[in-house]
Amino acid sequence: MVDDSEVIRQLIRVNLELEGFQVVTAADGAECLEVVRRVNPDVVTLDVLMPRLDGLRTAARLRAAPATSRLPIAIVSACTPADLDRGESVGVDGYLGKPFDPADLVALVWRLMALREAGGSGGAGGFAYGFGDGSGGLRQNSALSERIGPNAGSTPPAGPVRASQRVNRVAGPSPLSPRLGVVTPAELSQAVQAAVRTAVEAGELTVAVPEHVTVERPKNRDHGDYATNVALQLAKAAGKPPRAVAELVAARLRELPGVAKVDIAGPGFLNVTFDAATQGELARTIVEAGAGYGRNEALKGLKINLEFVSANPTGPIHIGGVRWAAVGDSLARVLKATGADVSTEYYLNDAGVQIGKFAASLQAVANGRPAPEGGYVGEYIVDIAKALTDGVPGVLDLPEAEQLEVFRTEGLKLMVSEIQRSMEEFGVHFDTWFSEKTLHESGAVEKAMERLREQGHVFDQDGAIWLRTTDFGDDKDRVLIKADGETTYFAADAAYYLSKRDRGSEVSVYMLGADHHGYVNRLKAIAACAGDDMDRNIEVKIGQFVKMVRDGEEVRLSKRAGNIITIDDVVEWIGVDAARYMLVRSPTDSTITLDINVLTSNSNENPVYYVQYAHTRMCGVQRKANDLGITKSEDFKPELLATEWESDLLGQLGEFPRVIAAAGELREPHRVARYLEEVARDYHRFYDHCQILPKGDEEVTDLTHARLWLADATRTVIANGLALLGVSAPERM
Repeated sequence: MVDDSEVIRQLIRVNLELEGFQVVTAADGAECLEVVRRVNPDVVTLDVLMPRLDGLRTAARLRAAPATSRLPIAIVSACTPADLDRGESVGVDGYLGKPFDPADLVALVWRLMALREAGGSGGAGGFAYGFGDGSGGLRQNSALSERIGPNAGSTPPAGPVRASQRVNRVAGPSPLSPRLGVVTPAELSQAVQAAVRTAVEAGELTVAVPEHVTVERPKNRDHGDYATNVALQLAKAAGKPPRAVAELVAARLRELPGVAKVDIAGPGFLNVTFDAATQGELARTIVEAGAGYGRNEALKGLKINLEFVSANPTGPIHIGGVRWAAVGDSLARVLKATGADVSTEYYLNDAGVQIGKFAASLQAVANGRPAPEGGYVGEYIVDIAKALTDGVPGVLDLPEAEQLEVFRTEGLKLMVSEIQRSMEEFGVHFDTWFSEKTLHESGAVEKAMERLREQGHVFDQDGAIWLRTTDFGDDKDRVLIKADGETTYFAADAAYYLSKRDRGSEVSVYMLGADHHGYVNRLKAIAACAGDDMDRNIEVKIGQFVKMVRDGEEVRLSKRAGNIITIDDVVEWIGVDAARYMLVRSPTDSTITLDINVLTSNSNENPVYYVQYAHTRMCGVQRKANDLGITKSEDFKPELLATEWESDLLGQLGEFPRVIAAAGELREPHRVARYLEEVARDYHRFYDHCQILPKGDEEVTDLTHARLWLADATRTVIANGLALLGVSAPERM
């Protein structure tokens, strides 16, 4: 979803996420193209972006590319009839005029989804929302009606069709056993695949068995425990109506033990309902799996180099770097949980002009002089200067030039040591601390330029050496060596990327600050110039700003650093758990505000407290059960977990492997945090409506034991999820 207005982006995101869609935003056409290549979405909405018409140009590029030629595209804009005509000329499928009703937005996206499932799109016809002519509502043209039906998409279909997370290879037992037993989305997906396969083998369907079948848990439980649109996906290739395909698949699913019913809804959605025993068995599986539950092989064997923070070693980590520390470390944990081979890295910019200013600032303070112009100030400079002079007796007796070199080398060591300490205390470990200086000292920069020249992308002009990055989407070619012989930062960036590849990285992920938007295309161009796939071998993430407020006022200054908020400030004010959780909880492309008052309160307004309290509540139940001499019985009767609150909670727990897989594949660890809040919500509802332990003289029953299994399973999932975020799971609060 693309719009040049952050307000509109947030409005659209909120309304679609409330409907269960997964929404990825972009601020302009270039970012949209990058996101589409990475995420492979089901639907794209574009702002016309007047007066540049960038949205229409982007739509035209998407429509022209073979990989996206059938992708449903809509214009969401302050449209005019002229915009509609322009959109039709480039093959747009739908229109929505601003200002719009959120219900119309949702209806538009549902229609685009129905269009996709019907095998349409490609600009063969569209529908439009009125342009201030008083007609109102969504108008659908005849060509579209023929493809998806006259009323398709005007309201959500009986079985939900939502944006696919495209998660593959989630680990789980085969569904072809005599009993389904455990029911997770991944296992049901495999069961549906098996049903399609048997129909193909029987000659009833002539289609390729899909590699992955999407199943979703409906918000309306009248639509079953899970729903799938596989029949709609296969109908065109099968040459049959979707409902006919659905009936062939449903007949086989109904034969599986544990399946209570399979309904066919709307144009061909399959709504599957399981018996309570089949669902309830998940609780035992989770408890027995323990810390392993949720781990999967979605990214098995993929070698990923994850570089984050990488702040200049000239001062403490500031709050922007703290965000990347939390997000990067959590992402590394998530990627490892999906089977990826991950190496984490901090790139030390220890070879530039800033290091000289840092050394001169230390020298000045140690000699009782003010810091030089453009130098560094703050208590930390005083502390490091003192530690250095204490550790190197006689340094102040050296000549100025020799003094400065000592302050450069020893001051850098002390600053890096300080950064490493703060990272470890924040729970962040880096496998590699990579020095930029080593690239120059080892000759790696010169070797990198030769390798790029061999690829045909290095040229000489005006006495300088250049890399032709404009061939790969950069806005201008980049200088590697200036006419005066000075090596640029960009040359080191090129050598650093090649170093990562030489060390075995298949995918190099850069996590950069909000002021680094200009680096995205140039870094990708380096990969392309080196002969790599710029859409696969390199990913560049940009994180937005963080604010902290106390008593409604923004906190701007640090006692130690003077003009920035440091990692030690954040930890002192709200603690490691709250900082890590809240910095991960939001998508990195959104600006976030941390309210110190809220995050130090024991209330449901505090998200980390809300999740941790659910965990302690479960631990409290277990302690009380132990005091009463009650333990989970091996004679577990899962069929007793039959209330709506137990069913909702079990369904939520079954989503955990898929949430982890999606968080890893999309590089979005915030999905884990949001999921944990949903689990905590469903557990609190279960706890409030379902008595777990007997009161007074009440007897211990089979239901008591069954609910203890469910409580323990929930505790396991929350503990595992918090561990992925580097947040503790306390037993008491």
